[in-house]
Amino acid sequence: MGGGVILILVLTMFLGIEQHAAQATNIIFFIPTSIISIIINSKQKLVDYKIGIIIALSGIIGAIMGAKIAGKIETQNLKKYFGFFLAFIATYEIICLIREYISNKKTNNNKKGG
Repeated sequence: MGGGVILILVLTMFLGIEQHAAQATNIIFFIPTSIISIIINSKQKLVDYKIGIIIALSGIIGAIMGAKIAGKIETQNLKKYFGFFLAFIATYEIICLIREYISNKKTNNNKKGG
């Protein structure tokens, strides 16, 4: 989960902006931040342009499809779907943390014993 999730929550819960508008505003917010990030990471030679172009094109196609689908969904349902998405991501992250903790604990126990 990134800053976009937090931005959408702030826009909808605290500023009273409608869900569709909050999601669109979120996308606009990330245009300048993405450009700056590309410039900085390019200067540090951290960008794989072949993969980046594929991901960018996929993202553009996904954004167009997502915007068209979201535009046809009622605001209340869109909020519910967004909430389910957040719950799914949070659950996934918690499971990953638990697995990492268990893996690290096993590794540390093996180092102590051997």
